[in-house]
Amino acid sequence: MIRSNTFLDEKKIHLVFEVSLWFKAVFALSEMLAGVAAYFIPPQLFLTLVLWVTREEFVEDPHDFVANLLLHTVQHLSIGTREFAAVYLLGHGVIKLWLIVGLLRERLWYYPISIVVFGAFIVYQLYRYTFTHSIWLLLITVLDVVIIALTWHEYRYLRNERRIATAGS
Repeated sequence: MIRSNTFLDEKKIHLVFEVSLWFKAVFALSEMLAGVAAYFIPPQLFLTLVLWVTREEFVEDPHDFVANLLLHTVQHLSIGTREFAAVYLLGHGVIKLWLIVGLLRERLWYYPISIVVFGAFIVYQLYRYTFTHSIWLLLITVLDVVIIALTWHEYRYLRNERRIATAGS
């Protein structure tokens, strides 16, 4: 009886893990697109786009947190920051997508590599946060911490299951 409850719990955790990976994959693709856009789209066009997207929100509430955050972010993008964001987003997205594909394919060697790489991203994001104080970096970091915890759990579970299967053969 305990085994079946544990199995159901593991299935739920695995489902959460897979859903979070798919969410992270979509996010990685959007990072890649944002990186390309940040590099090729002129800052004035970004400002125009943000003003267009947030105009109704500013009419309703001129102090709206998200709208003001977006406007402030776009207004203070230097060329160096824009180029950094473009390279970082594109590289971050490509690496994450490569790791996610390996994790979804349940290749055991991807798990420790993913934990190390996501951990390195966290360290770098926290370092960058000390300069930028960007809420976006904190949100990405929280997601990466959750993914690391789930990846560690999934790795231990799969490794154990494969040992049992090998021993039973």
